[in-house]
Amino acid sequence: MRVALVHDFLYTMRGAERVLDVLCELYPDADLYSLVYRKGTLNPRIESRRIVPSFVNRLPGAHLNHRYFLPLFPFAIAGFSLDRYDLVISSSYCAAKAVRAPSGVHVCYCHTPMRYIWDMADEYFRGWRRAVAEPVLGFLRAWDRRTVARVDTFVANSSCVAERIRRIYGRDSEIVHPPADADFYTPASAPREEWYLCASAFAPYKRVDLAMEAFRASGRRLKVVGSGQDEARVRSLAGGNVDLLGWQPDEALRDLYRRCRALVFAGEEDFGIVPVEAQLCGAPVVAFGRGGLLDSVVEDRTGLFFHAQTVDAINDAVSRFERMTFDPAECRRNGERFSRSRFRDRIRDLLEQAMRG
Repeated sequence: MRVALVHDFLYTMRGAERVLDVLCELYPDADLYSLVYRKGTLNPRIESRRIVPSFVNRLPGAHLNHRYFLPLFPFAIAGFSLDRYDLVISSSYCAAKAVRAPSGVHVCYCHTPMRYIWDMADEYFRGWRRAVAEPVLGFLRAWDRRTVARVDTFVANSSCVAERIRRIYGRDSEIVHPPADADFYTPASAPREEWYLCASAFAPYKRVDLAMEAFRASGRRLKVVGSGQDEARVRSLAGGNVDLLGWQPDEALRDLYRRCRALVFAGEEDFGIVPVEAQLCGAPVVAFGRGGLLDSVVEDRTGLFFHAQTVDAINDAVSRFERMTFDPAECRRNGERFSRSRFRDRIRDLLEQAMRG
């Protein structure tokens, strides 16, 4: 069987790339297509295959900030020739779901409909930029809806993404939560320490800035891990009781999960692999109670939610958390629901079912 994988951007190893990694394990001979590819940024299993980037990859600045090329994505996706494949699997949070599979079956693992143009346009295009961008956003919304017919089967990464697919695309989907490495992220015998952890990419919708502001106000100690486009703003809020650690390798992040009092998560995520990794290490989660974390955190048992993205709501939730007791073993058991092996078995079954029609 000839298989093609299509992934929006190949330049980092985060939650979406963990899904792609399992797909590469299932189909070791599959070709891989992407809008942008930065060599040397992914694991060997992904990079060892034939990788075909789009013409956007050759444009100056595409590796630094691909979002500037957003209007070109429909044309870049249309440039992929996939007519010789029996199965096309798109791993999509931007434009990958719009590929054509003329002679095969197209299954889309949807991390979310393109957030830049739908639910989070205001976060990415603030103030006057929104008015300037609106004609392009309107064009992209129409194109995004029009290309829904190219997908035979949708798979959503969470309940909230399944709802978005239904609302925006008018399609039903199966839910298969992304995988976390339960063999690597494990608890340790060391006691918990008196500080909290925030680990995230520094994108506006992640609201790392809000978590930092809340802890600056409360005086509690917070360690912040990550990097990204919103880094200048994040750095301006660091200092005192808020320590900015920058990007950290997996081993260092695991150590922080094992020692923190709890993970604090202030953004609305499509699914959110970081809270699952934290729970696998026995850490409870204090999180904004919307989006994918409603699937992965069991309130009052493996964490608790706050329901407004404000400094007061976060600090009230942390105060409530400190009056409660959470069992690290229960956090671990809950995280194991999202293990790599469970994901692999479930997605393989769905792909085989799609091929049978």
